Amino acid sequence: MIFTKMHGLGNDFIVTDATGGGYFPTPDDARRLCDRRAGIGADGLLMVMPSQRADLQMRLLNSDGSVAEMCGNGIRCFAKFAYERGLARSNPIKIETPAGIRLAELIREGGAVAAVRVDMGEPLLEKKDIPMEGEGICRLETIDARGRSFTVSAVNTGVPHIAVFGEATEEEILRYGPALERHPLFPAGVNVNFVKAEPDGSLSVRTWERGCGRTLACGTGSCAAAVCASLAGLAGRRVRVRLALGELLIEWAENGHIYMTGPAEEVFEGSI
Repeated sequence: MIFTKMHGLGNDFIVTDATGGGYFPTPDDARRLCDRRAGIGADGLLMVMPSQRADLQMRLLNSDGSVAEMCGNGIRCFAKFAYERGLARSNPIKIETPAGIRLAELIREGGAVAAVRVDMGEPLLEKKDIPMEGEGICRLETIDARGRSFTVSAVNTGVPHIAVFGEATEEEILRYGPALERHPLFPAGVNVNFVKAEPDGSLSVRTWERGCGRTLACGTGSCAAAVCASLAGLAGRRVRVRLALGELLIEWAENGHIYMTGPAEEVFEGSI
């Protein structure tokens, strides 16, 4: 398998061109290849595939082998990879994902893609759409995990997310993230974002991802944090989200769609 290692603000992926058929990685392959000691090392295995509904289809296997319906950092890497290798020449690129069709607009400098602006669609706020037990909308509700209470809001931005508001240390993220991910309120599991509103109006976000664990960045999580913070009155509808290695610009537009803008970087190529 020929692959390219890429990352979006530290959220890293093994990317491979599967448009020509041939070898098709399995969940077991994803677990093996994403292993950081015995494999290539990544948060997920990302495949570029043909589509009958769009320019290309994105398939992402998390590092535990599970399928991710959507990934914000991954789709930016996908778009850069596809465009720079001639697999897609349109701009924006129309990309089929399990969460629906997404449009990725390429921001170019010279012949390279410097950043990607993605139409992430409309957030789903009803508990039934997250999915979450109960009815209505989860906005600043209190839930308990491992003997501690947390104030959270929930939203689906392609995958289910909660925003946990307030201060959290790295030790607390590692301790409570897994418990919240598998909380019985969320039958399909949930991504967990620890969100702090900064004095300058930006948001600092640290994420425990469903199927991956602790990651340096989460695009759909940044979108979820921005929507939940806006609804809670903690941020505007256009906000910069601070992550470990940089920032994403998240815009919750008047048409109801979320637009995410940020970089995608190529690290190296190889074969295995």
